[in-house]
Amino acid sequence: MAKVVIWGTGPVSEVLCHYLTSDSEHEVSAFCVDAQYKDRDSHLGRPVVAFENIEKQFPASDFRLAIFTGYKNLNRLREEKYLQAKARGYSCISYINSSSTCEASEVGENTFVFAKNDLQPFSRIGRNVIIWSSNSVGHHTVIGDNCFLASTKVSGLCTVGRNVFLGTGSSIANNVEIGDHCIIGTGAVVTANVEAGSILAVKQTSAMPLKSWDMEDLLG
Repeated sequence: MAKVVIWGTGPVSEVLCHYLTSDSEHEVSAFCVDAQYKDRDSHLGRPVVAFENIEKQFPASDFRLAIFTGYKNLNRLREEKYLQAKARGYSCISYINSSSTCEASEVGENTFVFAKNDLQPFSRIGRNVIIWSSNSVGHHTVIGDNCFLASTKVSGLCTVGRNVFLGTGSSIANNVEIGDHCIIGTGAVVTANVEAGSILAVKQTSAMPLKSWDMEDLLG
């Protein structure tokens, strides 16, 4: 069990606070943000402190951090804050939700696995990774540092590079390599290797010319 300070006060940080409070032995002691964005003194009943001054109230000797942000700028914000925390002597927690199956050989520091995920045997998950709900990571697959997985299916023997975003409903076939800094969009199907920096996107389903109220009789 660790006393934890969560980075950020946005919606995703609130979700993490909920899980750590209800589904772990960790104690959430506070939140921290960059000083220029500190607009309150408390959040969810806990103090909010400036990241620049965090050592004064929550020293690294007694507290650990959870650097938890979304996928902004291909996860670079989360990577930047994680490296800053490490440079200042903090260690970070990792968390695996109790409803998930984790048979991975390795799960890195500051990695968060939310509800109903399946991490198969011999998979390896890097540092500073967010695996949101209902993902599957196949056997012997490697997920690089600073990635974000949003309800995706990654098959076995795959390699996913650093700072990759895998969108909701995307599917990665066996033995596929995805380079660093790629965006695999919602619903994308990947069956061949993807070069670093690539964007794979599926067009949004087009709206029908009718409106919903035009179909009321048809829907019964």
